[in-house]
Amino acid sequence: MPTLIGSVQRALRLLEAAGSHSEGAPAKQLAREAGLPLPTAYHLLRTLTHEGYLRRESGVFVLGAAAGRLAVGGLQQKRRTMILDSLAHFRDTVGAPVYFAVYREGEIEVVGVSDTPGSPACEEWADFRATGFAHAIGQCLLGQLDEGARKDYYDRHPVAAITPYTVRDLRVLENRIGARGRMQPVIERQEYALGTVCAAIPITAGDTAATMAISLPLHQEDRLLYVVDRLRSEVGALLSTLSFSISI
Repeated sequence: MPTLIGSVQRALRLLEAAGSHSEGAPAKQLAREAGLPLPTAYHLLRTLTHEGYLRRESGVFVLGAAAGRLAVGGLQQKRRTMILDSLAHFRDTVGAPVYFAVYREGEIEVVGVSDTPGSPACEEWADFRATGFAHAIGQCLLGQLDEGARKDYYDRHPVAAITPYTVRDLRVLENRIGARGRMQPVIERQEYALGTVCAAIPITAGDTAATMAISLPLHQEDRLLYVVDRLRSEVGALLSTLSFSISI
């Protein structure tokens, strides 16, 4: 095990050395900067090149595609952490579970949820992606799409009753979406989950449809409008962070 750890450390030092030279560097220079014997450096450089972390061009080594994917993955994780931290702030401020979702590539994607044991999030008992017509998150996202994009969604995910309160008729649903202002909150009562009321607010993020939402148990319905208004007032301060994170 010590040998394996040592090999990883030496390989990482070589990657760091290569990353410090935008135009690349030869093996001898990388070995010297990493503090490695040249034979050891050659062996590791061949391995790193084979795995795609380095690329050899005209006698010098530069970072390869695999190293780039590591960087992208790290940026995505940073963005996701920023979103979750923001959601936790909103959750604590409004005293309710908070959700962040986007409409991407024709599907509803819940990017993050923040709740507490004493105030749990709504259980996803029916696939959120396929039941956008029923829950506040989906209705809010669909309301931000043009008619053609909504039709595409309905063709793949037909409107159906999943609770006794779900809107069963597509025309009724479309009339409801059309009657609501583009930036107005969506209120939904037990249409997705019995005993649960939800509200969602649209988030402007370029061409991406996005939303933040809250849910409450039915017996706390009298808090719903207050909570969603509080959420709307809080979102503005961190909207730039969420917009930056939209590409997750």
